[in-house]
Amino acid sequence: MIEKLEEAEKRFEEINALLADPASVQDQENYKKQMKEQKKLTPIIEKYREYRACASLLEETKEMLGEKQDPDFKAMLEEEYVAGKDKLASLEEELKILLLPRDENDDKNVIVEIRGGAGGDEAALFAARLYRMYTMYAEKMKWKTELMNVNETGLGGMKEVSFMLIGDAAYSKLKFESGVHRVQRVPETEASGRIHTSTVTVAVLPEVEDVEIEINPADIKVESIKSSGAGGQHVNKTESAVRMTHKPSGIVIECQEERSQFKNRDKAMKMLKAKLFEIKQTEQNERIAKERKTQVGTGDRSERIRTYNFPQGRVTDHRIGMTLYSLENFLDGDMQEMIDSLIAFDTAEKLKSGEVG
Repeated sequence: MIEKLEEAEKRFEEINALLADPASVQDQENYKKQMKEQKKLTPIIEKYREYRACASLLEETKEMLGEKQDPDFKAMLEEEYVAGKDKLASLEEELKILLLPRDENDDKNVIVEIRGGAGGDEAALFAARLYRMYTMYAEKMKWKTELMNVNETGLGGMKEVSFMLIGDAAYSKLKFESGVHRVQRVPETEASGRIHTSTVTVAVLPEVEDVEIEINPADIKVESIKSSGAGGQHVNKTESAVRMTHKPSGIVIECQEERSQFKNRDKAMKMLKAKLFEIKQTEQNERIAKERKTQVGTGDRSERIRTYNFPQGRVTDHRIGMTLYSLENFLDGDMQEMIDSLIAFDTAEKLKSGEVG
């Protein structure tokens, strides 16, 4: 670990020298890369320097303990030595976490897709509730929400909805939401009071930059279509909606939330790139999953991750065995406790698997 930290410090100094050179500003693309790398290394180097100072002080205290001392002063030194050892061990654990391989997508905005699964109208109603949950969480985080496409039902449900959340490190917070969400409740239309189980699928995709995915224009078919839906504010009658088909993969994207066809086309392209990037990453995620015996999840859309039980007022995440008895608050966007636990569990598994560089 120390060898890796020394290499990181050397690189940090190199970047600082490059950024201090006025000529470096001329190459804006390279300058931005160096700024990004400096930002990534700064917390590691600061913590390493704190660790080194603590280790040096501990060594000095140890030497002083080996000398003849006044009993009271020696007792004080012994206390300092014990406290110093505890602090050094704590700093070492913090450094291990900082050195974990970082998900390069963590700082990105996200595209979220929610689709009703088993359960018909009840699933569509819960899909709409999950859409509300994520947008309320985004509001708490001071993120911006952009609706991309929605297929509504006449009962206020959503067969499917896709939207973008724009904000600081959005992907790092929501990446563990991908999978099957199960709801257990008594539908309003159920006269006998029987509990029904329905499912909704959520996919969380990082927004992809142009440099990461290249698409051949000849591989894309773009059609102008009329907006569809149950009516209301999201539907317009002009042919401003766009259907985009990627011929090699067969992926079809529809976007109808903007009045401008150009804006709909731009959003459809963003979603297509995110989906192609997801396919590209699947192989890598599967490899990581095999290396770890336990994990939070691979983001597989078929994996059942959470149950929302209305009769018991609870929400349970099956991957980490966590249950919260505050279902209504959770559905109002109060998700942070669950999100923090998922991130902490993933970090612990990485440490257990020895993924520190």
